[in-house]
Amino acid sequence: MSAPLPAPTTGGRLLCVDIGNTRTVLGLFDGETPLEHWRVATDERRTADEWAAVLTSLFVGGGPAASLPAGLASLTGVAIAATVPGVLHEWRAMLERHLPDVPHVVVGPGIRTGVPVLMDNPREVGADRIANALAALTHHAQPGRPVVVVDLGTATTVEVVNAKGQYVGGLIAPGIEVSADALARRTAQLRRVELVRPRTVIARNTVEAIQSGLYFGVLAQVEGLLARVAREIGSSVEEVVVVTTGYLAPLVSDECVGVDVHDPWLTLRGLELIFRRNAG
Repeated sequence: MSAPLPAPTTGGRLLCVDIGNTRTVLGLFDGETPLEHWRVATDERRTADEWAAVLTSLFVGGGPAASLPAGLASLTGVAIAATVPGVLHEWRAMLERHLPDVPHVVVGPGIRTGVPVLMDNPREVGADRIANALAALTHHAQPGRPVVVVDLGTATTVEVVNAKGQYVGGLIAPGIEVSADALARRTAQLRRVELVRPRTVIARNTVEAIQSGLYFGVLAQVEGLLARVAREIGSSVEEVVVVTTGYLAPLVSDECVGVDVHDPWLTLRGLELIFRRNAG
């Protein structure tokens, strides 16, 4: 699932790319240190050349990336996780045409992660989910404690790693925005609202009633799932290290009972680790 790689470099600038259903998150690393990150729309109509143009514009737009002397040519590696096959196809074409000498790793079957996957079919586990589990184990795990990752994006996913460091499974639920879209489409008098915390649980107007249902609904969902997951693996929520990530995680992480740390870089950190494990 990856291109032939030369000998690993020391340090260098690594681009990590998490291609999700609605958003693509890109992160620039200097060795293990995250420097910059961006979010762009995942558009299946975008061609390989358009993706190259997007990257070029991001690199010249400011921040640490703009200091690269030769823009994209200064990259020493690219790591990709993708849940949208059509977009991944264009990224492969972009790398072949615009960055042919830059080693890259696409997370998939055959890629070494160091995390045992105890699933009925390990090949069907999403690349971003494995990256999250690896990063949580590497950066946030504590001896003898299971780790649970809650990724709040287009979907809300939960990844469970036991105290032995084995990925034992997880679950997938509709995300907050998916629920909001469905509510607006399937009802005659309700509309899309801004996803913010309302003033109270019991709302006194329609907009805040929708916001309350979405916000406190996902809060109760995550807290309830964490309690059930902990019970099923023979632990309590207090004994589990809970890490949140995803572009919607900041909305509820501070108020969610049981959450230990919010790591917005988690998936990208996992990709950086996977690249280093496979770049040799």
